[in-house]
Amino acid sequence: MSHLVLLGDSVFDNGAYVAGGPDVVTQLRQRLPQDWQASLAAVDGGRLADIQHQLRGLPADASHLVISVGGNDALAHGGIFEEQVGSVAEALLRVAAVRQGFDQAYGAMLDQVVAIRPQVAVCTIYDTAYPEPRRTLAVTALAALNDVITRHAFRRGLPLVDLRLVCDETADFANPIEPSVQGGGKIASTIAALAAEGFGQGRSTVFL
Repeated sequence: MSHLVLLGDSVFDNGAYVAGGPDVVTQLRQRLPQDWQASLAAVDGGRLADIQHQLRGLPADASHLVISVGGNDALAHGGIFEEQVGSVAEALLRVAAVRQGFDQAYGAMLDQVVAIRPQVAVCTIYDTAYPEPRRTLAVTALAALNDVITRHAFRRGLPLVDLRLVCDETADFANPIEPSVQGGGKIASTIAALAAEGFGQGRSTVFL
């Protein structure tokens, strides 16, 4: 029996946002291959620094981990959109500074996770459902952080679930930043497919 555990934030721990409907882990249990089970360690509001605590609570038989984290770290830097700058170059340098800090924190987090359980998949941060122009601003800024996640996954040969392509409809969101029942179902189906196909089989694979 393989035991898959979800780590991270409300992308997985979305029960508070689905009005009594099934959350991600419930839908995942319905879709996983017969010899798999799933548990939820992710916590709504979780950030990169919280993964260490979530790892301490892993079930003893946890064999595979999927991580979706970083969105709340990005939200903590939301004030950058209100800062005054003198040029586009200065604006890009400020985004680059956020990216650099995120790069260091994400890499350290992932090294810690892989040292405990090598069978790990990571998720990008999905595009938001904010109204325009905030959505375009968020998508553009998040591209810098998603580049970090992608690079770290591929550097370690880990499978990558690109949630930007999984949750690609307005109905996939219960609010601008949380997955709905529909979005959670799409996330669960993608992770179930990852399990069914051997969890990347030791190579970097993008799952859509």
